[in-house]
Parts: sequence; structure tokens; C-alpha cells
Amino acid sequence: MRILLAHNSTYYPAHGGGDRSNRLLMEALASRGHEVRVVTRIERFGQAGHERLLDELSKRGVEAETNAAGAVRFRLNGVETHTLALSAQLRGYFQNQIAAFDPDVIVTSTDDPGHLLFEPALNAPRAHVVYLVRATIAVPFGPDASSSSSHKTEMLRRADLVVGVSNYVADYVRKWGGIDATHVPISLLDPVKEYPHLGRFESRFITMVNPCAVKGIAILLDLAARMPDQEFAAVPTWGTTPEDLAALRAHRNITVMDPVDNIDDLLRISRAMIVPSVWAEARSRVIVEAMSRGVPVLASDVGGIPEAKLGVPYLLPVNPVVRYRLTLDENLVPIAEVPPQDTGPWREALDRLCRDRAHWEEISRESRRAALDYAEHLTAEPFERLLLDVVRKPKREAKPAPGLTDEKRKLLALRMKQRATVRTEDKDPWFPWLEEAGGAALRLFCFPFAGGGGLAYRAWKEVLGEAAAVCPVRLPGRETRAHEPLIDDLGALIAELRSRIEPYLAAGPFAFFGHSMGAAIAFELIRRLRADGLPLPVGLYVSGARAPQFRRDWTPGPEPHHREFL
Repeated sequence: MRILLAHNSTYYPAHGGGDRSNRLLMEALASRGHEVRVVTRIERFGQAGHERLLDELSKRGVEAETNAAGAVRFRLNGVETHTLALSAQLRGYFQNQIAAFDPDVIVTSTDDPGHLLFEPALNAPRAHVVYLVRATIAVPFGPDASSSSSHKTEMLRRADLVVGVSNYVADYVRKWGGIDATHVPISLLDPVKEYPHLGRFESRFITMVNPCAVKGIAILLDLAARMPDQEFAAVPTWGTTPEDLAALRAHRNITVMDPVDNIDDLLRISRAMIVPSVWAEARSRVIVEAMSRGVPVLASDVGGIPEAKLGVPYLLPVNPVVRYRLTLDENLVPIAEVPPQDTGPWREALDRLCRDRAHWEEISRESRRAALDYAEHLTAEPFERLLLDVVRKPKREAKPAPGLTDEKRKLLALRMKQRATVRTEDKDPWFPWLEEAGGAALRLFCFPFAGGGGLAYRAWKEVLGEAAAVCPVRLPGRETRAHEPLIDDLGALIAELRSRIEPYLAAGPFAFFGHSMGAAIAFELIRRLRADGLPLPVGLYVSGARAPQFRRDWTPGPEPHHREFL
């Protein structure tokens, strides 16, 4: 078969669990005689990122070339990889690769929650589409999702095959999405002849990978504070924010370490691993990796983690996330509302592991035995059989969703109620940060440029500090409102904004800022407020825009002489 992976994330080098799992799965299929190609991207497009990728590949002995479209091409373990670096036109490049490669199967996954690549995959004339669910936060339905969209759910129903990374995930997709899903192993381990026995009671660190809000950084920080004699290691990856790093470095017994290509380099210095996820973790590959090397793992009893633990202690309680804000962090990850955590059971388990050598050795032996038994039968063959079966069938058409039972409706209503909040941010997606304004002396409403959203103004909060509360305006079709139709008429947009902003005008002084298109919106909104006799801003600040009288049909005059200009 010709297999094309649509990977809207970093592929290689990459240290995220889902990224590594997708790579190992594709390499396993290539080793079984299939022709495999990957279309992927770097983290940030541009010349600097392009040069960094070439340098990282060179350090790893991988030969690469850059084609005319700005993609870096290389072969890695039998897989032809196209990494878009100089151009941001990932969707267009992917469509061209569909035409050029003519795949039998296109594999997509939840690393593409916006369906940037999934939609053109569905429109491929011949290829069957397989969707891998590696995170329930990224599907558009159910209580674990950060946001919901009936349109995207209907699109997912057109996939020819949906595969969950765990039984938990497959059950979730069937229950909440009404989509037929199956589970076979899609998170393979590195293909080595033997997994080294690296666990040592004397090893220095209690280690956590990807410390961030949803992965349970709050638990790590509390453990470090309450167990000052223990040394902890934190390995930031895709979820760790600058605020997380600052919090980690504030603890003298936490060492921040760089990610590693070879997980053995981390495990040989780890007495134990902690995986304190507070979201519905689909499955964690680092759990099995650590256990296979004889390193005990303390993990949360949520989502698909119990499947990864293979019946070996410890599974520990957490208070899971039940809702997300309508904003993204610097890493474009939905911001979770993390409830308070009780670290008592974690401290008790960790204290026993660190004090009781016999107990540590028992857990180490059980972990290694269970993981090696699991790894012995872990191959890509079940997934390959699914692919061979699906290509024999006609491409699937969309089917109507089955209705929810009364019991499911009640459960969903309960979960949605738990996620509900009185926060202005969630009640009004037009002004997602307005609640944070509190009793600020001045609220600065920031109107975005065309296609922009609230993230463009995130850095302003720290710069302005207490001088003004930054209140970005998020328009339909942007960021977490991407599923909503755009308002393409300025008059209609102003009328809608006028009604949306009116309840907040009397709460205290405010000002408007607009950049480019946002400047025109801010100006026209002020005109409407004045015409309706409503409170007006104390100031209007604009950038990247001409004066209103020069907005259309403007012919610039001659450029001034240098002396006049100066």
C-alpha cells in the first residue's frame, strides 16, 4: 500500500509522545514493505526554523534537501518525510502531495484538531481516510473535549476507519460521538533487540516529562515543596509554558532538563517516574517505556492510563479537569481550569518507594515483567490488517448520528453543568478575558487585524501590568470560535458588537485599540456608540491604518524630501 501520513505537528526531531508514536507506527509499516510518505511541519515557519531543522538533522546524521516549495525532504528508516519549513502553506502542500503520491490510505490524527489536513484528506478522490484518536481533548464532542462542534463531528463520521489509542478512547468515541471506533496498538515502542534494565534504587531523580497544567505540574510542585529532601527532574516538552518553567525553577530541588532523543538517557538517572495527569489522558507511552526498563511509575487513575499501567501499582487519585477556558496558551493548547489536588496519596506512595528498598525492588520487578510481556506481542500487524481490510471497501459516506439514550443525555447534562461557570470569559466568547479586568483603572478593548484573535495581545498583559486590563475582542471564525461563520459585512459586525459590548460600558473607564482592520472596526463602533447615546471610550489608539477619510480611493502624494521628512 501507499500510505500518506498527515501530521500537523513536529515529526522528527520531536519529543512529544503522540509525535513519536506516529513516527514509529509509520516506520513499522515501511519495514513491512509499504511505501510511506509523511507531510509535516516545523514548530514555527521561517528561515530561522528552517536552518534549525537542517542543523538538528545534520547532528543526527540525516541527509536532507530543501525543495522549491520550502519543504525539507529526507528519508528516515524507510519513510519519505516532507517537513514544511520556509512556507506556511501546509494545507496546499499536502493537497499537492495527495495528487503526486496518489495514496491508497491517508492517515490523520488528533494532532490536527482544526481539520486543516483532515478535510482535504476526505476530498481525496481515491484514498481511504484513517483517523487516529490519541487525545480526547482534541475531538469535537463529549465531556473530555475542550470545545465541541457538530460540523467537525459530522466530518469525522466520513472517515473510513477510526482507531483509538486505548480501549478508553475507542469507547469514548463510540459513546459520545456516535462513531464506530476500534482499538488496536498504535503506540509502538522503539524497535530494539532488548530493553536495558536501567532502574536503580540509588538513582538521583524522581522524574516528570512535560510538566504543564493538564499533565499535573501542580502535583509535582506540591510534592517538591513538601518533600525537600527528594530531588526531582522536570523535562519540558510541548505543553510547558514560560510560567511553568518559572514555577519549576523556583524550587531548589527541581532540576529542569532538556528533552532527549533516547529515553534511556533519562531513565538511567530516574529512581521513579511520576505521571500525574489531571486531564483524561488517552494513554501515556512513557509509562510503558519506564516500566520496561525497571523504573517504577506513579500515575493518575484517569482516562486510559490504567491500561498503560498493566495492573502494576501505583495508580493514584486526582481531581480531573472538567472544563477549559475559551483561550489558548502560548503553545496553542486550550487552557484548563485545574481544580485543587490532594497530593497526600502521592506523597505517601512516593515516600515508601524512596525509603523502602525491598518495596522499590518489588515494584521494579513487577513493572519490568509486565512491560516486557506486553512489548513481546506489540507490533504493527493488527493496524496493518485494519488498513488492508479498509482499502477493500468503498469509501465511507457520512451517516446521521444515532440519538443519545436518556441515561447518556442525563450524564452529559451533568458533565456540562460541571463545566459551566459564571465567568464572563465562558459566558461571552466575544470578550474572553474580560473577567480578569476586575476592578482595573482602565479596560483596553483590543480589536484584531483580519484573521487575528486574542492571542495577538497576550504579551500586552504583562507589559501593561496594572496600568490597563487588556480585553481582546474575539470575532466569529477566529481561534476557539473557528467553527462559527464569519461576519463578512462591516455594518452587521458593528451592529453585533454594539449589542455585545453595551452591558460592559458602564463598569468604568475604557479605551479602544485597533490594528489594521481592527482600527476600522474600533472607529466605526465608536461612531455607533455615540449615535446611540452610549458611554464612549476615553481614547482610541490605532496602528497600521490610514485615517478614515483616506480608507478608500486614496492616492498618496509625493514622498517628502529627506530634509522635510526629518
